[in-house]
Amino acid sequence: METSKPKLYLQLFLTMLKIGAFTFGGGYAMIALLENEFVSKKKWIEKDEFLDMVAISESTPGPVAINSATYIGYKIGGIFGSVCATVGMVIPSFVIIFAISLFFDKFISLDYVAYAFKGIQICVAYLILMAGIKLFKQLKKDAFSLTILISVIAAMLLSSVFAVNFSTIFYILICGTAGVAAYLIRKLTEKGGKDR
Repeated sequence: METSKPKLYLQLFLTMLKIGAFTFGGGYAMIALLENEFVSKKKWIEKDEFLDMVAISESTPGPVAINSATYIGYKIGGIFGSVCATVGMVIPSFVIIFAISLFFDKFISLDYVAYAFKGIQICVAYLILMAGIKLFKQLKKDAFSLTILISVIAAMLLSSVFAVNFSTIFYILICGTAGVAAYLIRKLTEKGGKDR
């Protein structure tokens, strides 16, 4: 990363601006694009760190896309880098929503707009599915990770089937607590083994 600071900030801003402008469906749809841009192309962050970033972005308050942009910006360019990345990510959504709000009723009644949104919905579902598959491939396949994954999938399916309203926030909190508990147990076990 031998680029000068102003050039780096501009690159961060323009990259996030591009991703923000051409991604529909929110943060989950952006995950694949973020990984392609920052892990595969620019190699600014490693795959393991990208997985951690997704987990942190999902766990902290706010939209996943903006949290991801802030994290990547801070990692690459410090505080000003995080500002550039976040502003770059926010501008396209703000401009598009503002423009639509000016003539929303006329805009939504147009037939070709409705058809365009139907096509976009399919694309968004595909992007989210591909992001999920990529993240699953990079997941450590140990017993703990697979148990958590299967438990959450089963709980979500059962909640949908039986129409139980269970917030995803609780899934995140439960899984985070389980992860911390597993880490502490592992550390205590390793410490107990060394003391002997």
